[in-house]
Amino acid sequence: MTIKQLFATAPITTVLLISFIGLFLIQLLTGVDANDPSTEQLLNWGANALPYTMGEDPWRLITSGFLHIGLMHLLFNSFAMYFFGQIAEPMFGSVKFLALFLLAVIGGNVLNNYVTWQAIIDGSGQPGLSAGASGGIMGIGAALLVAAFFKMSVNGMVLNLKSLIIIMGINLVYGFAVPGIDNAGHIGGAITGLLIALPIALAYRKRELAQQAAMAQAQQAYQNAVQASYASNHQPSYQTGLQDNQRDNPPLTNIFADNNSQTPVDSNNTADTADFDQSGGYINNYPTYIDPKKFAPEPVDISLIWRLLPWLVMLVIVIGFLWWWQDIHNQILQILAATE
Repeated sequence: MTIKQLFATAPITTVLLISFIGLFLIQLLTGVDANDPSTEQLLNWGANALPYTMGEDPWRLITSGFLHIGLMHLLFNSFAMYFFGQIAEPMFGSVKFLALFLLAVIGGNVLNNYVTWQAIIDGSGQPGLSAGASGGIMGIGAALLVAAFFKMSVNGMVLNLKSLIIIMGINLVYGFAVPGIDNAGHIGGAITGLLIALPIALAYRKRELAQQAAMAQAQQAYQNAVQASYASNHQPSYQTGLQDNQRDNPPLTNIFADNNSQTPVDSNNTADTADFDQSGGYINNYPTYIDPKKFAPEPVDISLIWRLLPWLVMLVIVIGFLWWWQDIHNQILQILAATE
């Protein structure tokens, strides 16, 4: 897929990829090592670090999601974003997709800082540094798991739940097996993605059920109209071999398969006309053609509360993150005040 095609399909994914790569190139131009950047350089470019992020620089909760520690880290996350983004963005919508990514990044970083802070209190750890889009990407992957479970589709394609479980499982196992991986960031991002995707999937299921009910009603109305046409126009025949369906009414099972198609009508078989044999005997009055387009249901929309539910959940998550950050921040201030 070319950049132009990717932008047409998933513009936010394209912009995120450009921002990852662009930021890395700017770092290189300013003297940052491509494979082994220093701690000071990473801090200057917005990495997540407990004393800073939970102190005076909460903005690092977001900026660290665009910063990568070395070329391989960038390539791995860029490929994962490309793979997940071109599916998730058309499925969830660009605005929800962007909100999902950013909140998953924040969720991963907040959990990382919480785990680090608890380790410091217990005397088993010390402040560290983290960066990368992994938390946001794990959030997108977890959201796709929910979408696959609820059989959400994009362009008629339904995701394979088993394959997604394997991919997510490999990423989590890899994080625990290889030292230096931000497991808390991955888990925090994945949990955030699950929480955001659940109301989106529920709203989707609600809309699908409503659409199916409307389709069933339309098919029943169409069937009733066809039967009524047969009953009103059919007369006993003096000649055998003629079928009652010569008016070519389309089969009920396929009438809404293609809204742009219409079964052709025999111009010689118009409503309210009859055929006669050579002796003038009455043969058959054919049933009137019923246009299925007249019975196609209108697009069904769900109630306002279902449309707002994903945004309400995201608002609750934002409030929860603010409270969590403030709690850790206050604990740090209390301990600093006690040591003075």
